[in-house]
Amino acid sequence: MILLYLLLTTYILAVNFLAFRLLKAQRDGVDAGEREEGEGDGKLLLAAALGGATAMYAAMFILHYRLENCLLMIVLPLLAVVNLYCFFLAFRGIAFL
Repeated sequence: MILLYLLLTTYILAVNFLAFRLLKAQRDGVDAGEREEGEGDGKLLLAAALGGATAMYAAMFILHYRLENCLLMIVLPLLAVVNLYCFFLAFRGIAFL
C-alpha cells in the first residue's frame, strides 16, 4: 500500500515538474527569438491534462508569462480543479484497498 502512495506521489511531482519546465522552456525560446509565442501550446495543454495544470498555472504567474492568453487563463484553473479532484479520489481509493 505504501508503494502505491509513493508511485502516485512520484507521478504527481514528475508531471508538475515537467509542466513547469515546459512553460519555462517556451518562455526562454520566445525571449531568445527561436520560436514564436503560442507555438507548442498543445504540449502545454497535454501536460496540464495529465496532471500538471496546478504547477503550470502557478508558473505563469511566477514567470509573468502568457498572462494575457485567454485560453490558458480559463482552461488551466478548470483542469487544476479536475486534476486535484482526481488525485484526491486516487489517494482515497488507495486508502480503501
